[in-house]
Amino acid sequence: MAVSLALAVGGCGSDGKGDKSGATKGSSQSKTTSGGGQQSGAASPGPSPATKIAESTGQGGIVLTINSVARDSGGFVTVSGQLKNPGSENFVDTSGWVGTEKDVLASGDSVAGATLIDKVGKKRYYVLRDTGGKCLCTMGIVGVKAGQTIPFFAQFPAPPNGTQQVDFQLPTFPTMTVPVSG
Repeated sequence: MAVSLALAVGGCGSDGKGDKSGATKGSSQSKTTSGGGQQSGAASPGPSPATKIAESTGQGGIVLTINSVARDSGGFVTVSGQLKNPGSENFVDTSGWVGTEKDVLASGDSVAGATLIDKVGKKRYYVLRDTGGKCLCTMGIVGVKAGQTIPFFAQFPAPPNGTQQVDFQLPTFPTMTVPVSG
């Protein structure tokens, strides 16, 4: 668990070079696909970012792709994916992704507002926090430049072992039902 946690915390940032100029606000659109669709891409450690298990388009035309929802031996689930701006203008309205949870420190410019829902077990899971109250998720997303793709992750408490799929929610995007591996 310590190794997984260290890897998770080490990947919490992004380059933080998001440009705050020229963004447009658009209405939410929804397009969700599930399945084992493949995209070309270079190999990387862990789950391949080339594997697309779900995709949705949200505010400003930002595309959220889920590449893996993996149960780890330490009792948590890691959701990994990408946020892509296929448009020609920069997107800076990322503040909604943080969520509205008041009981812990807000992890500004992050995906801390993400949740997993186990419909069978009737339970909602929030992004895990470290002892300082910061999310175990990608932080430092101040914007997504035109044409840019930003990898993200978020860790949650694991639902029961029998749970085979969950709903993933990130504010401003439609809900996506995704399989849990492992």
